[in-house]
Amino acid sequence: MKNYRVFDHTADLGIEILGQTQADLFSHAAMALSDLLVEEVDVRKTASTETRTLVIDGADSPDLFVNFLREILYLFNGEGLVLTVCRIAQIDAGRLTADIRCCRYDARKHRVKKEIKAVTYHQAAVVKTAKGWQGRVIFDV
Repeated sequence: MKNYRVFDHTADLGIEILGQTQADLFSHAAMALSDLLVEEVDVRKTASTETRTLVIDGADSPDLFVNFLREILYLFNGEGLVLTVCRIAQIDAGRLTADIRCCRYDARKHRVKKEIKAVTYHQAAVVKTAKGWQGRVIFDV
């Protein structure tokens, strides 16, 4: 089940993400970004090969959201890692700790779906709602 919705924004791409908790929201956003970037051609051949703990800081929740997603994007663009699992271990308004699992990008096993250049601050939001948490972010494509 998808926990996000894609919307068009001029020459960019935006997503709105939902989560029961703030940790769910951030985890769902990371997985949504991974889903937008890469499609697994043969899931049976793809296994998580690397685990990491990320510690991300931000001035407030939207800044933390953008900084976290920038790190996930860097893992793909800079290190060739495809996010497979994301668990938020700790989160507050200024810092989060995430335990992630990744696999190496392999053109035989993966297909690039969308080239995303950057995560922007434009309209970035993290809001507590009556049903949980909602986030919004726009990517430069």
